[in-house]
Amino acid sequence: MQEEENKINNEAPKTKNIRGNKKVRLGVIIFLMAVVAVLFIVWEKARMFLVIAFVALLAALGLEISNTDYDLGTLVKTRSLEQSEIQRDESGNLLFDKLGNITNDVTQGKQASDYNCDDFSTQPEAQNFFEKVGGTGNDLYRLDGDKDGVACESLPKNPKD
Repeated sequence: MQEEENKINNEAPKTKNIRGNKKVRLGVIIFLMAVVAVLFIVWEKARMFLVIAFVALLAALGLEISNTDYDLGTLVKTRSLEQSEIQRDESGNLLFDKLGNITNDVTQGKQASDYNCDDFSTQPEAQNFFEKVGGTGNDLYRLDGDKDGVACESLPKNPKD
């Protein structure tokens, strides 16, 4: 059972993770900017809203190009952009530690998609990580092979098992 689950967890997903592709994200932002620009020309009554949308898309483009992001939870707690800044890797991916927390330290974390059941010693540890990085809806590398919401079911429930 453990070998089958590990094999499933190590397989690449059948569909490519387009959210993980920086070129796709940039393309979407640029496409939306073009749509907003056309609507600005055509729809006079909504121009103020469209200007705000365009500025927001420019900000998103700048963040995407610079591989920078901000943790909104930390921003609300600390009220500091500097403390809430998150650097992404070269591909634009966030790094997570084994607890599912976002980290800037490459020695402490890796991409969520790089984790599998072998990275965890207990099922609750894997479950906590699974839920923090998105749960069933974001389980691209199958910590939950049968999609029942329980990650790495073959791991022991506690460290003593």
